[in-house]
Amino acid sequence: MYIIFDTETTGLPRDFKAPVTDTSNWPRVVQIAWQLHNENGELVEHKDFLVRPDGFDIPFDAESVHGISTELAAKYGESLEDVLAQFNSALSKAKFIVGHNVGFDINVTGCEFVRLNADTTMLNMPVLDTCTEVTANLCQLPGGRGGRFKLPTLSELHHHLFGEKFHEAHNATADVEATTRCFLELIRSGNYSLDLLQQTDTYLEDFKSFHPKPIGTWGLKHLNLKQESAKLKSDSKGSTTVNVGEEERARLAAVQFAHLHNHTQFSILQSTINVAGLVKKAVSMNMPAVALTDTGNMMAAFHFEKAVSSYNKGIKAEREQALENGEPYTKKELLPIIGCEFNVCRNHEDKSQKDNGYQIVLLAKNKKGYHNLVKLSSLAYTKGMYYVPRIDKQLIEKYKEDLIVLSGNLYGEIPNLILNVGESQAEEALLWWKGQFGSDFYLEIMRHGQENENRVNETLIRFSEKHGVKLVATNNTYYLDKSDAVSHDVLLCVKDSELVSTPKGRGRGFRYGLDNEEYYFKSSEEMKELFLDLPEAIENIQEVLSKCEPYGLARDVLLPAFDIPEEFQDPLDKEDEGKRGENNFLRHLTYEGAILRYGVITDEIRDRLDFELATIERTGYPGYFLIVQDFCRAAREMGVSVGPGRGSAAG
Repeated sequence: MYIIFDTETTGLPRDFKAPVTDTSNWPRVVQIAWQLHNENGELVEHKDFLVRPDGFDIPFDAESVHGISTELAAKYGESLEDVLAQFNSALSKAKFIVGHNVGFDINVTGCEFVRLNADTTMLNMPVLDTCTEVTANLCQLPGGRGGRFKLPTLSELHHHLFGEKFHEAHNATADVEATTRCFLELIRSGNYSLDLLQQTDTYLEDFKSFHPKPIGTWGLKHLNLKQESAKLKSDSKGSTTVNVGEEERARLAAVQFAHLHNHTQFSILQSTINVAGLVKKAVSMNMPAVALTDTGNMMAAFHFEKAVSSYNKGIKAEREQALENGEPYTKKELLPIIGCEFNVCRNHEDKSQKDNGYQIVLLAKNKKGYHNLVKLSSLAYTKGMYYVPRIDKQLIEKYKEDLIVLSGNLYGEIPNLILNVGESQAEEALLWWKGQFGSDFYLEIMRHGQENENRVNETLIRFSEKHGVKLVATNNTYYLDKSDAVSHDVLLCVKDSELVSTPKGRGRGFRYGLDNEEYYFKSSEEMKELFLDLPEAIENIQEVLSKCEPYGLARDVLLPAFDIPEEFQDPLDKEDEGKRGENNFLRHLTYEGAILRYGVITDEIRDRLDFELATIERTGYPGYFLIVQDFCRAAREMGVSVGPGRGSAAG
């Protein structure tokens, strides 16, 4: 007897290699279907159950795949205990477990048995999988690892065996039916050996005359899960609409907007925005501030602060000139906010498995906050680098002072848990961040016109009201103008070595790409229109700006003070910290060395020496040359080799 089964779940595990006893790792089963067939291939039993979601929600991303909503499972589902009892009974009649890539289904179902503390023979039964190297070599589809053929999907295997397309329904009943037909045909055609099946020669010869029934002739009915879920939601929502208009526009008219989530070209191969362009764009749109939040690194921070500082100096000069002339002047300085979008994983030092973590945005309030960002970024690379630079919550607790936290995009912890795990887990995460940062924690709400984003926003708004965490409106910016979307998409293809013609999506045969063309630097007016029904999300940006202060990053190079012989010192250096004495002594040493090298100082040599010395004097670093010549001279006197190169790297 063969039991062919399939499941639909709340998502995927963190670790596919984890034991079934790790109940926090494995997702929940929301549908299970099976068919029991005898040794002649005849159908003995078929069952299909939705599982009532007791103590968990079915997240949006999982629902998008199989169509089973929390509402649908609650209405039609049966208790997990009753379902597994019937499944156990069917297992007791079977000799083999069969499925397509069935290892996943065995693990998630096995974990459900663990949760119920129930015994099962399933984990010790022999398995026949229709997704193996056998079927890969049979279908001969290119694209496998190491130059091998790739493992076929259920649809690809069905098409190879029967010449008919079957699109995985992501409905366990339909998928079991297709798997069964493929499995019986594989036996009939001799693709499973006698030793594997542990049967007799007579059995195999008799079975060769068996022809699997076409899909739909077993008499099984497949509920259209997506349609049923949509109908339930439509019935529950009714026809409620939100009316917004002139009153909200008037409320936001005087409110200034600033973008708090922006990526530049220093988010390597992810953004087309250069730093100067970002600053110029914010200025052209009369924004009071702009934030820099590159992914994983702080490499653009100095360039960003320098560009804003340069603009602000120009504004000050223009304002002073206008005041002298008695003219009005309305331009204001731009506030630079330095931040970083960090990958926050479970343990930044654990490199036993891939864990890119969640993307969380941290903004520095002041210079001390900036130093904490730098520490986190450095640790992300030096200690946490594994595929991507990573930090963890323990590091955040240590370096959280003077930082503001935004909950992030759809890859942020709270949005990601809403989409992939459940609202209760997302709420637990929210409480941790609120507990650590208090009023410096904000829920980031975005509107790029995506269904998954809309679903997340519904929950974030509820969380905001329930827990008193303020919303801030952002637009996850990767390019400046909407027309740049095409070139940005090309950049993503370059990053992943993909063709632009490859369709966007998940899995083999698809490539990564942003969902639409809304990830550009929108104007204040565009952002206000997007959030007319949530004006507080725009207004709260002012609160974030009020917590941040400008600070400089540029500073003079710090060098040890070089002892200058008294005859070369200049009293004026003590008054203005000049470098006249250092230049005098460097000139003396240079000409001494030139006499040793050339003997006679010609006019040509003198011109060349004076030009180089003047260049050094202009740059303000005579002390650097004095220090370097000092340890080079000492090395030669000690018989230590001195290389011919120049500069820090070559030296």
